[in-house]
Amino acid sequence: MQRLFQNRLNILYLYVQTIFIMFASEMEKCDSKYCDCLYHSANAFARLMTKMAEEEFAVTGLAPSHAFLLMTVNYKQGIQPKELSEQLQLMPSTVTRLIEKLETKRLVERKSIGKITEVRSTAAGKKLDKKIRSAWMSLYHHYTNLLGEKEGKKLTELIYNASKKLEA
Repeated sequence: MQRLFQNRLNILYLYVQTIFIMFASEMEKCDSKYCDCLYHSANAFARLMTKMAEEEFAVTGLAPSHAFLLMTVNYKQGIQPKELSEQLQLMPSTVTRLIEKLETKRLVERKSIGKITEVRSTAAGKKLDKKIRSAWMSLYHHYTNLLGEKEGKKLTELIYNASKKLEA
């Protein structure tokens, strides 16, 4: 039994070494004592992505979060705030604030039908849709040019799956 355990331990050790060797060449020297901290790395990445998104969406006159909400409403007229919250992965109170801001810009309007509230885009909101989608595509091209398309898609998948696991 001891020998079987030792063999499995050796196999695990070889596996870890192989993984390290595979990725060591891709890893850059860490300049921060926090680079191995998920919290720090995720926030640094989020700040860079936010800056990039803000630059790309500037042509729309909207912040990225407002643009994504409007794009979602344009896709599904009469969507309820709860569904917007789920689609955008935002708290309901945040979605309410975003809707209010877009209402002041006359890009969306809320309509109450009994207990249900629907959100619809105005003509001005619909008119912005092409520009928003173009900015989104531009953002995609920007980060995939830097990361590589395959790597960008894989990173997106990993981050999404990790956030779902942490959310549970």
